Amino acid sequence: MSHTLKNLLHPKFAHMTFLGFSAGIPYYLIFSSLSLWLQQVGIERSAITLFSWAALGYSFKFLWSPLVDRLPLPFLTAWLGQRRGWLIFAQMMVIIALITMGMTDPALGEGALTQMAIAAVLLGFAAATQDILIDAWRIEAADESQMAMLSSVYIVGYRIGMITSGAGALYLADYFGTSMTAYHYPAWRLSYLIMASTMLVGITTTWFIKEPIKRNEAHHTTNDYLGVIWVFMVAVTIIIAFMLTTGEITQWFRELLTIASKNQIFASVLANTTQMLSALFLAVIAGSLASHVTWVNRSMIKQVYVLPVMDLFKQHKKHMWLLIGIIATYRIADLVMGAAANLFYQGLGYNLSDIATASKNFGLIMTLSGGLLGGFLAMRWGVIKVMIIGASLSALTNLLFMWMTGMEKNFIVLLVMISADNLSAGLAMAAFVAFLSLLVNKQFTAVQYAMFSSVMTLFPKILGGYSGAMVDTLGYAQFFFATFLMGLPVVVMLIYANRVQLFPNNGIKKYE
Repeated sequence: MSHTLKNLLHPKFAHMTFLGFSAGIPYYLIFSSLSLWLQQVGIERSAITLFSWAALGYSFKFLWSPLVDRLPLPFLTAWLGQRRGWLIFAQMMVIIALITMGMTDPALGEGALTQMAIAAVLLGFAAATQDILIDAWRIEAADESQMAMLSSVYIVGYRIGMITSGAGALYLADYFGTSMTAYHYPAWRLSYLIMASTMLVGITTTWFIKEPIKRNEAHHTTNDYLGVIWVFMVAVTIIIAFMLTTGEITQWFRELLTIASKNQIFASVLANTTQMLSALFLAVIAGSLASHVTWVNRSMIKQVYVLPVMDLFKQHKKHMWLLIGIIATYRIADLVMGAAANLFYQGLGYNLSDIATASKNFGLIMTLSGGLLGGFLAMRWGVIKVMIIGASLSALTNLLFMWMTGMEKNFIVLLVMISADNLSAGLAMAAFVAFLSLLVNKQFTAVQYAMFSSVMTLFPKILGGYSGAMVDTLGYAQFFFATFLMGLPVVVMLIYANRVQLFPNNGIKKYE
């Protein structure tokens, strides 16, 4: 324990905590805080949860992570370095997005709601870019003996940021005078503007941290970098064009699956997942063809886009599909349930201050405890065993929410629920971040970690977008039981991973 406390006093760990805070701020401002704002306006619940798809930038950040990894920014890269320059840029974009959201009243009609959606998408894109840089800095600035505790304090900071933008934003909105019975737009405006100001913590920290040691890289010309951008733009254009032009086909496929399965939600998830995977497949083909243009440096394209992927399969070819299964489903119980949690609380009669107070006080304590406990146990027992505990707790806490559906309003029960949820999430994520960090080759830090974290959130967020429809169809009790069942497969996979010793000695030696 003394070693843990000593680590926490090192400037690197303080910096990681503050950067984690900055990374956590945007999360709930896209999800639950925005959901409650839109609910007060009178937007339908099924439409509100669709806004969670604005955060799909988190799941597709691997597409532009190679640009962030290699492409220099004018002035900022020369002044601050590749990592810090991009990080400052991403943090400024987060601030701009939050200010735009705050200055938009969704009650003014479809135009305002569209503007809110665009700002939410910008926020998701900027926040995901910030995550790419923070993850890369954390891995590059640490040796393996520090990885577990750096991951732990990152999660502590991240969860504090989430509570600040979740509980803090709700508390401020309630304090400034908005409620379900009396919607007051200026209250939400002030709340979001104050949340934008909290990003100054991240900007200040970025100013003080050290740029990681530069990798030995060949000199590239402006045309080389333009070639990388060209390939990226072609791939993204194909994705957007495919998604826009295949709506009717996807709808037909969805209806066909609905008839066959008798389950509209399952059919919708499968149809949309198929559409996204098809778009990605065509984007890869289009990007490959675009790289054959004569002025494109194909050697650099291979270095930026191909080598990181080849290296992953080379390193982990024996257990690659097991890793993908674990990463894709580890957070499913948490993310799917979380998209509807605040709507559930408010439906039981709790006001914004009740929810905010429970999250800010007991929730914060349990977040800190869970994050530090997860890092401490990972150093003693290894990441896999702690991940099994975290995944099990995340699923089991959803059964507590199921139990809560039959109860009358009780603030003590709310405290227990939020505390249990935050403790399990903090513990689980501390181990999981360390797990992902161990899988990454430091030569390809930004790209490989972005790929892993994208896989981590893609499927859960697709499902999370249908959480409102799931609640409408199943009711809250069966919805929470369904999210419990969703969390069980990853526990089984982790038990198997522990048995086959995915890491030597379960990763414990790496943390000694």
